[in-house]
Amino acid sequence: MAALANLAYPMYVHYDFSHSSDTRSYLRMAAGRFDSARITHRYRVLVPAAAAVISKPIAQVYGRVWPQRPAGLWPLRFAFYLVNCLLLAAAGACWFNAARQAGASPEAAALAMLAVLTSRWAVYGAGLPLTDSLYLLVVSWGYYAIRRGAGGGWPLVLALLFGPLAKESFVFLLPWLIWFSRPILPWPRQLLALALGLAALLSVHWWVDARLGAAADQSVSNAFEHFHNIIYSLRRVASPKGLGELLSIFGFLALIPPLAFWLQRRNRIIPQPSVFAALGFPELGLAAVVAIHMLLSGDLGRMGYLFAPAFCALLALSFTHWRRLATA
Repeated sequence: MAALANLAYPMYVHYDFSHSSDTRSYLRMAAGRFDSARITHRYRVLVPAAAAVISKPIAQVYGRVWPQRPAGLWPLRFAFYLVNCLLLAAAGACWFNAARQAGASPEAAALAMLAVLTSRWAVYGAGLPLTDSLYLLVVSWGYYAIRRGAGGGWPLVLALLFGPLAKESFVFLLPWLIWFSRPILPWPRQLLALALGLAALLSVHWWVDARLGAAADQSVSNAFEHFHNIIYSLRRVASPKGLGELLSIFGFLALIPPLAFWLQRRNRIIPQPSVFAALGFPELGLAAVVAIHMLLSGDLGRMGYLFAPAFCALLALSFTHWRRLATA
């Protein structure tokens, strides 16, 4: 939380909101103006609602602390900043513990977690009025539950409860989550948690649509429109700018796991346990799910950061075995 608060504060203070219709949409939702919110966003109510509640007491003292900033949206923006930092900090805790379950040392897991939190997309998600933090926490709960195995029932239940309301594309994460969490929790209990999450989503849809007088099928048609982004995303990936955006998700940190793998191969230490032996199909499955999100969104960088839980484990294992790899 401390690392995120420091990194994201300049983003919260200096961001030019004319560059992002998403942030303006969520600010309007938090202010209770759903009529001017985009259809894509209007049902993701949890983060804006939490920010609206927290902004009430903040507004009472904000002008005394920062008198140079005019009244208006500043307290609400500060509330989003606090909520998103808390949610991403909780996600970071899941990454740390998942890396520990994969075999990383405590020091390496902590270093990897802090390193991944320095991504520009963590700063973006923590400092701005967005809801990416909650969905990343859902993905992190799911990954931690799968890595933990027995005893991972509570994060799995939280992922199934909050996932439907966090983002509509949770439908693509759900098969991965249910398949790899089979040993953790019996399917009837998983289905019960999912049913409660879907019931909450339907209730929110009904409430928002009734308030706006909107047709119920608007959100469905809007969801299918995202399939038009696939061609655009593929063309963008094939461009130098798109490749640069992919490489910038984790920055130069992305070079460390391939370097660890190369050192292991070069030094012919294959008979010893592989650095990444504990990882496998869950990580590959998550990579495929993230790729689907990237294709449908068109926003390669933001969606690519959803791979952060697994990448943190890769990085932590590289740090754990670095001395063995470098001196073999």
